[in-house]
Amino acid sequence: MVSYEYVLGGVLASLLASVFFMIINSTFAGKKKVEASEIVKSNGLGNGAFRPGMEEKSTDVVIVGAGVAGAALAYTLAKEGRRVHVIERDLSEPDRIVGELLQPGGYLKLIELGLEDCANESIDAQKVFGYALYKDGRDTKMSYPLEKYSSDVAGRSFHNGRFIQRMREKATTLSNVKLEQGTVTTIIEEKGIVKGVIYKNKAGEEFRTYAPLTIVCDGCFSNLRKSLSAPKVESPSCFVGLVLENCELPYANHGHVILGDPSPILFYPISSTEIRCLVDIPGTKVPSVASGEMAKYLKTVVAPQIPPQLYKAFVAAIDKGNIRSMQNKSMAANPLPTPGAILLGDSFNMRHPLTGGGMTVALADIVLLRDLLRPLHDLNDAPALCNYLESYYVLRKPVSSTINTLAGALYKVFCASPDPARQEMREACFGYLSLGGICSYGPVSLLSGLNPRPLHLFLHFFAVAIYGVGRLMLPFPSPQRTWLGVRLILSASGIIFPIIKGEGVRQMFFPATVPAYYRAPPVQ
Repeated sequence: MVSYEYVLGGVLASLLASVFFMIINSTFAGKKKVEASEIVKSNGLGNGAFRPGMEEKSTDVVIVGAGVAGAALAYTLAKEGRRVHVIERDLSEPDRIVGELLQPGGYLKLIELGLEDCANESIDAQKVFGYALYKDGRDTKMSYPLEKYSSDVAGRSFHNGRFIQRMREKATTLSNVKLEQGTVTTIIEEKGIVKGVIYKNKAGEEFRTYAPLTIVCDGCFSNLRKSLSAPKVESPSCFVGLVLENCELPYANHGHVILGDPSPILFYPISSTEIRCLVDIPGTKVPSVASGEMAKYLKTVVAPQIPPQLYKAFVAAIDKGNIRSMQNKSMAANPLPTPGAILLGDSFNMRHPLTGGGMTVALADIVLLRDLLRPLHDLNDAPALCNYLESYYVLRKPVSSTINTLAGALYKVFCASPDPARQEMREACFGYLSLGGICSYGPVSLLSGLNPRPLHLFLHFFAVAIYGVGRLMLPFPSPQRTWLGVRLILSASGIIFPIIKGEGVRQMFFPATVPAYYRAPPVQ
């Protein structure tokens, strides 16, 4: 009996000693972290600067990429108290010809994230209030339905690089953001769980950084997405970009879409003195700029189709010679849920940039991810976190599938075609949008991200097709016109149903029937 008491006493003493040791250890560890942060500040490495190898184990989230998605996400998670390490391949100001138009729905998300001051007068951003649509010398104006919002809410257009730099600067004002230039080469994975990444810094030195959660936002050319998804990338067309100067758009503060031949031509302001022009060329090859074929194509094929007010500035921009091109990409989200990592932005999901919806989708995803992570103080249980975040892939669908489907469908409708049924669908689309009222603001509210309802999109799309059939039946139906009407409906179905299938019918229209929709946060 005595020996039993001694043994019990020894066990209790050992447990108390262990608890005491842990308390003392955590206290000193916390003190060391504070001292380390003070040393960083005293050495001029505060406000987001990062010294390789320092504080790697104190990171909550590693973000690969600091473009629109990565920079916004870094600021958002850091505001939530997360310690964030961002690794970006090139921290100089980007110079791109896309990512320059943010829809009003995206601007509302920017406000929600506290980043609206990154898209204001400081970068000479321009407000956008809607679109003007041109076809065969006719035009119609469509305004965003902004009546119930404050006067500041509208679309925004700007230089993409200026916008990204402002968000990077704002992210690095937070002391718990470490922004470093480096190229991520490999995802670190142990027993099926992502633990962090291997990267090379600007000097070419290799480092490892670890975190409970790695978020890949490395853009449309991502070399990491194959580890976390089953991507099927399509390249429907190329954009050729020009900047027009010393001219004004026919409708101020509006995007302009010309239903040209063979495909659409876009104009929108990117500063108080510059207008971006994007000429879409179907396929993956464009005329050579170096040989002069591109200039000839733009002057002989494209220039005669643009509004007269822009003709001289368009030709002058061609003569100036700063002609750039990029391949447009489309990729449905097809994630492979992996413990410890998720994809976000263009590395995860892309759509044709015709409607300028990419940034809106990315910012909406960031708001959703922030809200899902908010109740979690500890991200270390990777399997439980992965199971919980499967809800992210379902909850994002209303916004992403609406914008993705509309972008893909509109691009196919807006392109010229030798098929008479497709020609009628194109004419019907212009006519339907010109009717005004619900026929105008309904589709525009979907395009703008203000009405993320896939069912409304589906109904409007087939309303256009039915409107087209009605046009064919007047004044009197004939067998030939009736058959063309049938072909029009079949053509419309052939456009939208494959896109819906790629998005997922159940997730798009019946998300509440997906079990992941109801996932609760892990118990902590």
